[in-house]
Amino acid sequence: MEDILSLSAVELSAAIKEGKTTAVEAMQAVLSKIEEVEKEINAYVTIDKEGALKKAEEVQKKIEAGELSGPLAGVPVAIKDNMCTEGVLTTCSSKILNNFIPTFSAEAVINLEKAGVVMIGKTNMDEFAMGSTTETSAYGVTKNPRNTEHVPGGSSGGSAAAVAANECFFALGSDTGGSIRQPASYCGVVGLKPTYGTVSRYGLIAYGSSLDQIGPITKNVADCATVLEVITSYDKKDSTSIDRKDTDFTSALVDDVKGMRIGIPRDYFGEGLDEEVKNAVLAAAKEFEKKGAIVEEFDLSLVSYAIPTYYTIAAAEASSNLERFDGIKYGYRAADAEGLHNMYKKTRSEGFGPEVKRRIMLGSFVLSSGYYDAYYLKALRVKAMIRKAFDEAFEKYDIILGPVAPTTAPKLGQSLSDPIKMYLGDIYTISANLAGIPGISLPCGKDANGLPIGMQMLANSFEEKKLIQAAYTYEKGTV
Repeated sequence: MEDILSLSAVELSAAIKEGKTTAVEAMQAVLSKIEEVEKEINAYVTIDKEGALKKAEEVQKKIEAGELSGPLAGVPVAIKDNMCTEGVLTTCSSKILNNFIPTFSAEAVINLEKAGVVMIGKTNMDEFAMGSTTETSAYGVTKNPRNTEHVPGGSSGGSAAAVAANECFFALGSDTGGSIRQPASYCGVVGLKPTYGTVSRYGLIAYGSSLDQIGPITKNVADCATVLEVITSYDKKDSTSIDRKDTDFTSALVDDVKGMRIGIPRDYFGEGLDEEVKNAVLAAAKEFEKKGAIVEEFDLSLVSYAIPTYYTIAAAEASSNLERFDGIKYGYRAADAEGLHNMYKKTRSEGFGPEVKRRIMLGSFVLSSGYYDAYYLKALRVKAMIRKAFDEAFEKYDIILGPVAPTTAPKLGQSLSDPIKMYLGDIYTISANLAGIPGISLPCGKDANGLPIGMQMLANSFEEKKLIQAAYTYEKGTV
């Protein structure tokens, strides 16, 4: 095998099954790559070297015995550090969970294990998934492998950077307001947020429960479809899990968009959008037209309300979800505190970073009596209106095409000084979470500095196959 690391996840698994390489060799290749670049990139919080090599040996034996024959058997994966992994440190990149070792694994991780995928370790992220740059992590910032002076995006920045730097063959991320799609765009890889309820949230440490969804970050669209097929399952342990019958996502890897109706929202191409990003996305639309798709501009209303709605709902849910981190049952506990209340205060003051505190306080405010109706209930009403606007758009179009983010990856240190500006960077991605619909980000060019530009496609609920087909067709035409 020439260079194992250049293979996609599906290609690697095929090569292992054909005897051209082994799961152990693949893991060794990844671990030596991590050793080489990790000091610079900082994509991982925890690397389980011994466990990974041991597991790779076990999986290799099962592949040889014919017990594991799936399309991802033997492939090394990185898991975002907000998904529980039995016996392996899980921190959410926060000091408050610096010693938390779960006794169970997230359902999505279990599904990967059943398929013979081998976990390398846990990737860095914005603390509790709150941020858009992976700079709010308690374990240091992650850098963009395409240019280490820039951020990789967030909150799944570690996962996207690990895929882009060949420190894994694919990774899992979670997406509350764009946290898979935006880092995938900044790092020049493929990221997919499935329809809400498609992938079980059991074992995902919650940020905004009505918005969170786990999804794949991969090198190409074929890997993306394959991983999604493996991690999708109905789970009784997650009350929002949906029992879907149409989960053969790889069947959508078809190079054909003839007659597909693609809508481009005018609202997404107004002020604030970088010219190079705009041109790259519109050039991609032209590619679809050449292949026989019908591309039209249209007005998607309520775009300007998406950000206040999202931050009201997400912060409210976060303030409720993060109450459990109090220093009593698990995680960090402040030393020399006097009395219970003092211990709570000290633990949470010392354990949470500034961005997490900001969102907890914002959430507690919008849920407090006197403000609940004015903010939280109003946000829920607007959320329903945004869903309705998408329903109307999908009556006319199969897919909505637009940018992922207003600019390419900003420089390190630029975003944290202005939180509002950082929040505004989510303008194109958060509507999909509010509406519960699937979205995919894939590379569509580079800016003048060589930084990747991503485009985003959205489809109606449960229509991931349309996204995969369109993305696959675009990728085939441009690679």
